Amino acid sequence: MSKRIAAAAAGVLIAAMLPLHADAAGCMKGAVAGGVVGHVAGKHGVAGAAAGCAIGHHEAAKKQKAASQAAAASAPASK
Repeated sequence: MSKRIAAAAAGVLIAAMLPLHADAAGCMKGAVAGGVVGHVAGKHGVAGAAAGCAIGHHEAAKKQKAASQAAAASAPASK
């Protein structure tokens, strides 16, 4: 299987999964950045995009968790 076919197949699979995972915050930004870095670092754009997506999603989840904890801490306690 050529690299072009593999990259196209990976792109189609990622695009097909996006509507199913609407809560994948950070994935697109991370995938774009990781894809560019992977491509520049030696033609590993698809692997870089996958890693970037995972890292971007992880960072977005950490940010959301911190925001919800801050909101819970600032909310008055009800009795």
